[in-house]
Amino acid sequence: MGVLGYMHAGTYEKLVAFFAKRKNEILHEWADKIRITNNDPFKESVLINGEVMYLLLMRIFSDEGKELDNILRELALTVAKQRVKANINIGDFVFNVNIGREVTQKYLFQIESTEAEMRTYIQQMNYCFDQFLYYAVSFYSENQNQIIKEKNQFIDSTHKDRLTLLGQMTSSFIHEFRNPLTSIQGFIQLLKSDYPNMKYLEIISNEIEQLNFRISQFLLLSKKEIIGKDKTKFSLNLLIEEVLNFLYPSILDSKVKIIKEIQKDDVILIGYKDEIRQVLINIIFNAIDVLSPERLNPTIIISLGITDMNQVQIHIANNGPEIPSNLVNTIFEPFFTTKTLGTGLGLFVCREIIEKHRGSLSCISGENQTIFSIILPIER
Repeated sequence: MGVLGYMHAGTYEKLVAFFAKRKNEILHEWADKIRITNNDPFKESVLINGEVMYLLLMRIFSDEGKELDNILRELALTVAKQRVKANINIGDFVFNVNIGREVTQKYLFQIESTEAEMRTYIQQMNYCFDQFLYYAVSFYSENQNQIIKEKNQFIDSTHKDRLTLLGQMTSSFIHEFRNPLTSIQGFIQLLKSDYPNMKYLEIISNEIEQLNFRISQFLLLSKKEIIGKDKTKFSLNLLIEEVLNFLYPSILDSKVKIIKEIQKDDVILIGYKDEIRQVLINIIFNAIDVLSPERLNPTIIISLGITDMNQVQIHIANNGPEIPSNLVNTIFEPFFTTKTLGTGLGLFVCREIIEKHRGSLSCISGENQTIFSIILPIER
């Protein structure tokens, strides 16, 4: 798009002579009003760029104005790069350009001309300033977006490296914990066999199971847990019963009511049974944890439903406190926790497991109920 129009030679000479005569005066007034911070590394360039812009403004009234767009674009690109490097508020730059517009227009009104001529002067001057601002802000935004994109990529890369390192550490370090735990569990079974009436053995065994579960959460981060394991067919209905039996001591202590809305027909899944078991334990245990003794009628509802897509949908609902809307998705991120001694890995690992089984895990929370929804493909 070119300049809005051009003056005849006499008018051009009058304008150029006027602007040439008032150049120092106009630039000095503009420099007095602009905003330049002391820490701006390009503060001297601001004044130079202002002078270049002034010369371009003079050219807009000449036949040379046809090349103005390209020159404006080049100047705008230079200024935009300086603003990005200076890391200065772009608002100051826009303010300074508009101060230049204001000062120039004030002096422009001092020229003796007809109303039609003055209207053309103002239109062409505004065209010059508007195009310059458009190019400069566009280039600035593109550069800033690129910087933000690169920073986000670096953060993502660093985050993945952190998880990889954690996985490598846990896969070797935590295995050292599992060996003595396996031995302890074996001796507990021997004691149960020799002394079936001995107190507390069942409690010790359950606590060892809980500890094993926590260790498995770390091991799953390493992606090495599934090596050497095969997927199997198993009943989801029976698995839920096993999980509730395992958590029975916690359910009893917390006085939580469990409601099961499960159909009689078995739902058969193919996958890693122990991992799905861990997901169910983790989500139900979290629900038990948030249902404090002061909660009126603490209740957990576990329901199964079959979708049209040959999938099973597991709903685990509790009437505990509402999860704030800004945290509903954040709770699945690694290392995020609201618990004082939490690791922030439980729900992250749960989602990893479910997605590995070609399913999905989500959460919706309201004032009266929080529902964790698990969707998994089923075997017909």
